Amino acid sequence: MQAESYSNPFVTSPVASFRPIAQAERIETVDILRGVALLGILMMNIPVFAMPEYFSKSFRSDTDNVNFWVDAVVTVLFEGKMRALFSMIFGVGILLFTTKKERTGKSVVGLYYRRMGWLILFGLIDAHVLLWSGDILYLYGVCGLLAFLFRNVKPAYLAIGVPLIALIDFTSGTLFYQNMREKLLGYKEAKAAQEHHQTLTEQQKKAMTDWRAIQKEFIPNKAEVAEHTRSMKSNYTTVANYLRPLSWDFQTKYLAYAIWDPLALMLLGMALYKWGYFAGKWPRRRYIQIMLVGYGIGLPLVIFNYYNSYTHFPNVASRLAYMETHAISWMSLIYPFQRILLVMAHASLLILLIQSGAAQRFLKRLAAVGQMAFTNYVMHTVICTFIFFGYGLNYFAELQYYQLFFIVVGIWVLQLIVSPIWLRYFQFGPLEWCWRSLTYWQRQPLRHQETALNA
Repeated sequence: MQAESYSNPFVTSPVASFRPIAQAERIETVDILRGVALLGILMMNIPVFAMPEYFSKSFRSDTDNVNFWVDAVVTVLFEGKMRALFSMIFGVGILLFTTKKERTGKSVVGLYYRRMGWLILFGLIDAHVLLWSGDILYLYGVCGLLAFLFRNVKPAYLAIGVPLIALIDFTSGTLFYQNMREKLLGYKEAKAAQEHHQTLTEQQKKAMTDWRAIQKEFIPNKAEVAEHTRSMKSNYTTVANYLRPLSWDFQTKYLAYAIWDPLALMLLGMALYKWGYFAGKWPRRRYIQIMLVGYGIGLPLVIFNYYNSYTHFPNVASRLAYMETHAISWMSLIYPFQRILLVMAHASLLILLIQSGAAQRFLKRLAAVGQMAFTNYVMHTVICTFIFFGYGLNYFAELQYYQLFFIVVGIWVLQLIVSPIWLRYFQFGPLEWCWRSLTYWQRQPLRHQETALNA
């Protein structure tokens, strides 16, 4: 079915009267920022694909180790910032999808919720079939359902909602921390009684059981780490049996803790889009000011945070000792501030680069990667599971940390080459096409019209 049929006056279905965003309607700046975020996220994801628990223990406080400095650069400049940018652009995507459609006077609710429903399903497939335990498609689908409700809110109120949600996020994280601390203290008390050959009460026995469950899930011992590594280097069924429960816990038991951060950032992205920030409509000096403030304040904060972390918390034992004596981890408040400051600085720098007219060919490649972000994200899963998992090339726990980034660069180069070539012949990436067809409940034209006519 060709795109023209969507404006057919004899088609009465409200969904059929809508159409995907045309190529001419795309905002290249948004695609470029999405592409940068998508590629950047791989730097944080690849250790999860490739490395066992506690992989950083050997270089965590060793400033003579190249891995330490690679980790420092990634943590300071990119950790959390790329996912924050991706979340903000997802919020922009909500408005791009809904605003023009709603101007027709027709309801977009059913169409949008169908779109998010399919994204949630794709996330389940990514996590439970392709076995990516760090999948964000499911989480973004759930958060997208909530963010949609705020699409018509004034940008000032959306921006105000960000610190409010950040407060909720900090509160929920503190409650989680305090729950774990309570179990730790209960365990320590029971352990002391046991060492003094005292008969444990039922409450103390429960405290021992509860803490061992926490340890198994969050603080595995050496034997458990070795067992997990053996599982990851085994066949598909064994890997799946290990990873699926982890993914399911994240998607259910811990979902209430996970939704606040991406939701807040989606709302911020919506506000900034309404203000014209992502379209490059602000004066150049304002982008420069945001960049200078972001780097000027954000970099010292994140460097201090990193320094404090590797000097005071080189291992799990030091973190548990801190937990015993501190009911609230106030240092964690630095993270959301430095993260927002740096992601705004990064985004402003990129927008300034786009406005300068420099590196246009490279930026267009980034835009193509961003336009195919869904396909490229799932390709990260396919490529990395093939390289690292036991049923693929079995490189899990075989490489040093810094060596992972040679693979990251290789994947970047691949996607920067393939994405523009694909979009030269097709309107959407393959998964984007599938998602659109399922959303509109009609098969979308995949090839460019002129390409189809010449075929």
